[in-house]
Amino acid sequence: MASWQGGTRVLRGSTWSRKHVRFSTSSRRLSYADTVANLKIGTHTRVIFQGFTGRQATANAKESIAWGTNIVGGVTPGKNGEHLGLPVLSTVREAMEKLRPDATGIYVAAHQAPAAIEEAIEAEVPLVIAVAEHIPIHDIMRIHSMLKTQSKSRFVGANAPGIISAIGKCRIGFQPLPCFMPGRIGIIAKSGTLSYEAVASTTRSGLGQSLCIGMGGDVLAGTNFVDALKIFEHDDDTEGIILIGEIGGEAELDAAEWIREYRKRTPNPKPISALIAGVHAAPGRVMGHAGAFTLPGESDAPRKIKHLQDAGVIMVNHPSKLGDSMKSLLGSSGRASSGPGVSQRRGIHTLRRVQLQNTIRWSHAEQRRNLYIHEDQALDLLRERGINASVYSGRGRKRMLGVAVDRANLSPCVIASPATDPDQPHIEVKKFPFDYRKGLDPIRVAAIAQHLQLGESSKDSLPKLIDALIDLYMKKEAFQLETMFVERLGELKVVGANFGFDDAAFRSTKRQQDVHALRRIKDEDPQEVEAEKDGIVYIKLAGDGNIGTLVNGAGLAMNTVDALADAGGKAANFLDTGGKATSETVKKSFQVILQDPRVKVIFVNIFGGLTLGDMIANGILLAFKELEMRLPVVVRIRGTNEEEGQKIIANSGLPLHAFDDFEEAAAKTIELANQG
Repeated sequence: MASWQGGTRVLRGSTWSRKHVRFSTSSRRLSYADTVANLKIGTHTRVIFQGFTGRQATANAKESIAWGTNIVGGVTPGKNGEHLGLPVLSTVREAMEKLRPDATGIYVAAHQAPAAIEEAIEAEVPLVIAVAEHIPIHDIMRIHSMLKTQSKSRFVGANAPGIISAIGKCRIGFQPLPCFMPGRIGIIAKSGTLSYEAVASTTRSGLGQSLCIGMGGDVLAGTNFVDALKIFEHDDDTEGIILIGEIGGEAELDAAEWIREYRKRTPNPKPISALIAGVHAAPGRVMGHAGAFTLPGESDAPRKIKHLQDAGVIMVNHPSKLGDSMKSLLGSSGRASSGPGVSQRRGIHTLRRVQLQNTIRWSHAEQRRNLYIHEDQALDLLRERGINASVYSGRGRKRMLGVAVDRANLSPCVIASPATDPDQPHIEVKKFPFDYRKGLDPIRVAAIAQHLQLGESSKDSLPKLIDALIDLYMKKEAFQLETMFVERLGELKVVGANFGFDDAAFRSTKRQQDVHALRRIKDEDPQEVEAEKDGIVYIKLAGDGNIGTLVNGAGLAMNTVDALADAGGKAANFLDTGGKATSETVKKSFQVILQDPRVKVIFVNIFGGLTLGDMIANGILLAFKELEMRLPVVVRIRGTNEEEGQKIIANSGLPLHAFDDFEEAAAKTIELANQG
């Protein structure tokens, strides 16, 4: 059993007991992995908010309390008193002593979030949930370095919708409450909007949800798929599991391996259905989420789908199909829920099996995470650090060496490859992780040299290049530094470079202004730059795509492009208005899309979570009025205020085509595109 003594959770005996969750411990030393059980929230969970008296936290707390969440107070630095009839304390440590919370929701801006997260970890709050996006990646790596040294606090986020127990009426996050219904399906997702679609689908199917964990779309998530799967495996409230992933990292492959072993050891395993977004993602681009990009050596979406299929997971290509998918799986497994259900009109549609493709993505050409500098600028930065760097002369075998993020180890790492030709199937990009606060152990240099297959005379110059890259990586807050080098007269000569820096450090804290000043906006796509000014992520896709897409949420935007392709259509762009789309951002999105002459029809696919359906509908009408629209528009509005939004569209008298079913909307969109 677990109890509280002096504000600290104490284990009694050899078993950590939370409702319906069973994890055994032994005499071994506890670690961060042992905090997984803290994810099981419910009626028992005592919640505090950090930034409690702020506007967003106040609005969220009111909704959550009305829904049933046991919020016991909050923290605002420098304040003591009451708010919403609950105590306000000035520090998290004081809140731990007086309020005995099981979890904290951090509702502060990105530049304040790292300190708030660290304060919660130091106070040993069992569950720490950070919803803010744009937290600098180096701050998150430092936080993960802290997390690895303790066994009290479990971290969810950053850039996460949070965790919600539909059964236990406990919400720590900003999930749209009208979509949820107490039930039997556990959901773990990177994408917020895709998870809301999955929730709505399981609600419409009469299955409902048990526990929904939003791991978030950040580069380094504090909680991953395997962590959630361990909870769902032992949770008596959960009969079926939904997993929603996307490009970036290897967490989906780790989940597939865990599921394979789980199905081997379990006589009647819980059925699992999944979706992976980003099959048609633009190569070398960040697809909305901070973490939705592929580093060298990481798997693409088709490979993730293949691994999950091979592990026995049923794949779908759109989240609206997950309800029927789970209903069918539960029926065939003998785990069918006893609760009443209302079937969707359409049956289960599974995704076609995907052939295994090239497992390595080389991103030297276009990879960028907001701030990506030109090669000549990257070589200048190396020369400033005493590194021999110039343009490749055509002589010498090129190798790759860099520093990047190791998403598996939640730390920075040295990356190395003995070759740089992406057509060679035997290429191995190997990672050498190191602790963010301690740096690279010099002993690892010999192993790096061996992997690079360096000659004896060149090994002595390798430490200098590694030190320069790590110094640049840490001091200038890079997220990816890649160099191509050759051996020349016993020395290493850099002949190419691909440097990406985390501009969240500049946007949220105004750090790294000198690096940010290197950006050459004149060389970028003017439509993408224009969209960025309004907080819109717009990426023009290559090829002959003729469908303009306008979507809220990065995961849903990626999936919209994928699902259109499955139906025979071709998207001209990726466009994410953001999770908080407004009428004005919808109008601005139309303006950007209309500048692409390839577009013959615009497909608006909105799921109303924080975004209200009627607000989106009014934004579409505003765009028609002010932009003198001539192209046909297909609108699919689901979620919050969907009926109001659909009614506004239907009564507008404008050439708009409104649907609630995705497949019907996609079919109409493709029909109109082919007529153009």
